[in-house]
Amino acid sequence: MSGGMDSTTLAYIAKDMGYDILALHMNYGQRTQNKELACARRAAEALDAADFVEISLDYFTRFGTSSLTDMDIAVEEGTLGRADRPNTYVPFRNANLISIATSYCESRDGDAMFIGVQSGDHIGYPDCTPEFIAAMQNVIRIGTQTEKEIKLLTPFVSMNKTDILREGLRLGVQYEDTWSCYDTEDTACGVCSSCLSRLKAFADLGIADPIPYANR
Repeated sequence: MSGGMDSTTLAYIAKDMGYDILALHMNYGQRTQNKELACARRAAEALDAADFVEISLDYFTRFGTSSLTDMDIAVEEGTLGRADRPNTYVPFRNANLISIATSYCESRDGDAMFIGVQSGDHIGYPDCTPEFIAAMQNVIRIGTQTEKEIKLLTPFVSMNKTDILREGLRLGVQYEDTWSCYDTEDTACGVCSSCLSRLKAFADLGIADPIPYANR
């Protein structure tokens, strides 16, 4: 649970499917980690999560190359529908996150892990593609010792941000307690790719986004 729009909605989906929530939050040196942690905790409380575990992965800050973890690289302004790799891509991040989540899930005798990859992530983020998820599911099957197979579930993999928001509204997600901005923690920038896609989703459904933006 990152505290973001997709992640929080996904947790509500998992709860609606009948799962008890074991909330795992990972700080990997991202710019907005304090805000994300606070939002993730509020969502876990709202869902009556059975557990909340925070993990620090600050080694990503030593690698550079991503504006999310290297403070010397400015977060670029986003463009909806872009086809190239954005500078917010963190190399092979999701493989690291899924690996740690698998250890946590297996240790707690969990049945499934949920990851909020969605259709808008497929271009520019290779570790969000259906092919990547299928490969990781195979690794999980081979590398765990549970009698049951731990499922890696991606309910949003064919959905866009608007579809996700529509589902979240149906389930009563409190979007004022989520954070999507890549760049700032107090007032969302409104121009990074994550802000743009979030704003578009709310606009598509004709409702106002409840979080504050610098340009509004």
